Amino acid sequence: MQFLTNNWMLVLVMLTSGAMLIFPWVQRYTSGMREVGNVRLTQLVNREGAAIIDVRETRELEAAGKIVGAQHVPLSQLKERAATLGCDKGKPIVVYCARGQRSLMAGGALKRAGFTQLYSLAGGFKAWAEAGLPTEKQ
Repeated sequence: MQFLTNNWMLVLVMLTSGAMLIFPWVQRYTSGMREVGNVRLTQLVNREGAAIIDVRETRELEAAGKIVGAQHVPLSQLKERAATLGCDKGKPIVVYCARGQRSLMAGGALKRAGFTQLYSLAGGFKAWAEAGLPTEKQ
């Protein structure tokens, strides 16, 4: 017990770093989203008519382009615009951002709006573009 008292700062750093390691797992679990790769995204679009939503900010989209056929709704506007997406709530929706973190946050907003089949693109737009898959400029 004396060790904890004398090294409270070290213990605090240890607990904080542990929480930071666990946070992405908790976020993935609570978002209601499943992660998919490039191949599975293509299958969802071609076989099940999945919608693709790009949640990056406008400046990111203008600089790098987007996945062909993706609908752009910035994460900052998703909560307000979720009801007007024009997507079937029973069909798959694949959300992506630059690297895959913000898309998990988007899952919560879409889940609250009633969408049931939610997916996040692993690695985000970066992974898609690095694989040489089709993109388009806005």
